[in-house]
Amino acid sequence: MGPLPSPGERSRLPLRCQRGGNLLWHLRPAPQPRPVCVGVSHDTPAFAAHSIATWWRREGSRCYGRTPKLLLLADSGGSNSCTSWAWKIALQTQVCNPFGLAITIAHYPTGASKWNPIGHRLFSEISKNWAAEPLNSYEKMLKFIRTTGTQTGLVVTAYLDRNEYPTRLKPDPRLLSPLRLTPGKVLPRWSYTIHPNL
Repeated sequence: MGPLPSPGERSRLPLRCQRGGNLLWHLRPAPQPRPVCVGVSHDTPAFAAHSIATWWRREGSRCYGRTPKLLLLADSGGSNSCTSWAWKIALQTQVCNPFGLAITIAHYPTGASKWNPIGHRLFSEISKNWAAEPLNSYEKMLKFIRTTGTQTGLVVTAYLDRNEYPTRLKPDPRLLSPLRLTPGKVLPRWSYTIHPNL
């Protein structure tokens, strides 16, 4: 784990910290804390699903009790692409099956992710908090994320995922047949539900 590049070397901060810290986030109704997962490896479907599973174990199950369903809003590209079978299989195997949850995923169409409330409500505040600061360590990054807040009650938690996630892995074809995916009635390319195999 080396130092992170300075802010001037990042092209899309904070949506993704290139070459040294991938962020995944969860938006929930106030006044609950907003968790952010910082990864030390690559932004892959396995990382995204593992972040959701970790959030559910640490916080989600306490906040939402025995709910049988979750709704995820996601961009259409990247690790959680609407066309990625690896993403869908990772959700099935890491979140749906272990916790018995049905997850409905609603993807923003390409180019429409700017309407995702995460960018406006959470990352804009994180960006203000660490503005003009060199993010040269994960500890420093986590400190700035955790100390982000607003007068209206925004509280942010952050945790570090030290797992390595290799890129360009193809999903095992044997995992496609047990995938319990139901396309949505409206915009089925961007909306679907994954059910647990119980």
